[in-house]
Amino acid sequence: MAKPFCVLNLKAYPNSFGARAIELARAADEAAGDTGVRMIVCAQAVDLRAIAAAVSIPVFAQHVDDRKPGAFTGSFTAEAARDAGAKGTLLNHSEKRLSLEAVSLTVARCREAGILALCCAPGVEESKRIAAFRPDFIAVEPPELIGSGISVSTANPGIVSGSVEAVHSVANIPVLCGAGISSATDFAKAVELGAEGVLLASAFVNSKDPAGFLAELASRV
Repeated sequence: MAKPFCVLNLKAYPNSFGARAIELARAADEAAGDTGVRMIVCAQAVDLRAIAAAVSIPVFAQHVDDRKPGAFTGSFTAEAARDAGAKGTLLNHSEKRLSLEAVSLTVARCREAGILALCCAPGVEESKRIAAFRPDFIAVEPPELIGSGISVSTANPGIVSGSVEAVHSVANIPVLCGAGISSATDFAKAVELGAEGVLLASAFVNSKDPAGFLAELASRV
């Protein structure tokens, strides 16, 4: 039976770009080899190429736009992400929200460009609506719990199990649990509730021992 996913969002912290981003990605790469947990690292656009060259695990962008390549200054296309080595992208994170129309368009663009789309949603209803666009993953993340250290799988487990049920009523799309994930207990609880993995950021990026943190995180799944 395949191990669950652990998606690590490096965000734009002062300690998560450049050389430090590569160090964090290498810690995740090592943890994937040691534990079998399917690690994915989501990096800033400027770091994608360097990280993809340094690790064997999938590297995702943190966002792409719904534009096709063309005269669109400041846009970041799915094709550019793919060329930089990204296998996929986050979309609709609570810190980078999109309209549902934009989510639909951008998922379609990712499909055309040949990269995966991991769409975030704040709860059950939006998870179900996004499932109709057929992204490759959906991560349910109540925004009030992001970075709180309080896991959604503990604070409101019904959002996790309800989102899994709602999404699977539309399509067989893996559902991940985000917001406040910071321990092996949180990870195990998310999987128990039907999630196929977790999405986390600050607990990993700000750990004094990222490799040790990931080894502990994966110890009960």
